[in-house]
Amino acid sequence: MNKNLAITCFLGLTAIILGAFTTHSMREVLSIQEMTSLDTGIRYQLYHVIVLLFVNSYAAFSYRFKNIISYLFFLGIVFFSGSIYAIYIAGISVKSIWFVTPFGGLLLIVGWSLMLLFFLKKVINKKK
Repeated sequence: MNKNLAITCFLGLTAIILGAFTTHSMREVLSIQEMTSLDTGIRYQLYHVIVLLFVNSYAAFSYRFKNIISYLFFLGIVFFSGSIYAIYIAGISVKSIWFVTPFGGLLLIVGWSLMLLFFLKKVINKKK
């Protein structure tokens, strides 16, 4: 789990750095809509960093389940937020990577869905 937590901390660190960088350096370069898109990428990254801290600290999750959720979220952050950063910070054409952002979002959805199923099973088993 230390590897997952180290990656999580790195993602948290980069989100804070990107937030500061974009707020102070990109505000005069990008439109309000572009800044809003960047903000979305940063917020989603931070939200999932917080969830990753929970996932990797929650004793009821098996080691295997922690890894599955972690890697879904790691990849989801890289594809979802990373593609937004690539478009607005690195200047990569939206047309060349249009499919990457929704794929990242799908990975995040799958991770959340697996956790939902985990907890629903607990609720159902408790009722029996």
